[in-house]
Amino acid sequence: MSTQRKTEFTDVRISEDDVHVFLAENSDFFERHSDLLGTLRLPHGASGAVSLVERQVSVLRQKDLKHERQLKDLLSVARANDRLVGKIHQLTLALLAAESLGATLTTLEESLRGNFDADQSILVFFGEPEMFNDINVGRFFKAVARDDESLKPFATFLAGNGPRCGQVRDVQRDFLFGKETDEIGSAALIPLGTNAENGFLAIGSADADRCHPGMSIEFLTRIGELVAGALQRY
Repeated sequence: MSTQRKTEFTDVRISEDDVHVFLAENSDFFERHSDLLGTLRLPHGASGAVSLVERQVSVLRQKDLKHERQLKDLLSVARANDRLVGKIHQLTLALLAAESLGATLTTLEESLRGNFDADQSILVFFGEPEMFNDINVGRFFKAVARDDESLKPFATFLAGNGPRCGQVRDVQRDFLFGKETDEIGSAALIPLGTNAENGFLAIGSADADRCHPGMSIEFLTRIGELVAGALQRY
C-alpha cells in the first residue's frame, strides 16, 4: 500500500489590483512579451474592439489635443497680457508728459475710456473740495474729505490693502457714478496709495461679469500705483 502523499493545490485568484500593481512595477512587460499586444482587444465604443496599441495611440492623440488646447489658451492669455502691458506703458508715458493736475486727470480719464474700454470711471481724491474748484474734468474727479459720511459704504474696501472687484451696492454706485446711472453691472475699486491714503479709482462696466472677485488684480494694482505716483507731484 502506497504511503505517498497527494499534492495539495491552493486556489490562488489574482485580482485586478494585483495585475495593476504588477504592470506598474514592470512597465517593460509588454516589451518583453510583444506578441501579446496584437492579441489583446479592448472595447472602443461604436467602432468595436481595438488592440491595446491602437487604444494607446488613441489616448496619446487625445492627450496631444488637450495639450494643444491648453497651449492655445496660454498663448491667448499671454497675448492679452502683452497688450495690457503695452497700454499701461502708454499711460505711463502720457502721465509723465502731463504738466498739471488737470492735464493728468484728463489724460487718465481719456486713457481709461479709450484704451481700457471703461464704460464709467471716476477718481475719488481725499482732500478739501474747495481746493480743487479750478479742476474741470466733468464727473471724473471728485474731491471729498476722508472722514466724509458719504464714504461709509466703502469702509471695508478702504480698510483693506488692495483692489476690489465685483458688483457694487446701489448706494456705492450712486455716489460714484450718479443716481441717474443704472447701467453699471460691476466695478473695480483701486486704492491710490497705502490703505487708499490718497483716494481711489473706480472703473465701472455695464457687464456684470467683467469685474468679478476671481479676476486677477495684478494689473489693477499696477495702475493704482502708477496713478498714485502721478498725483503725488501735485
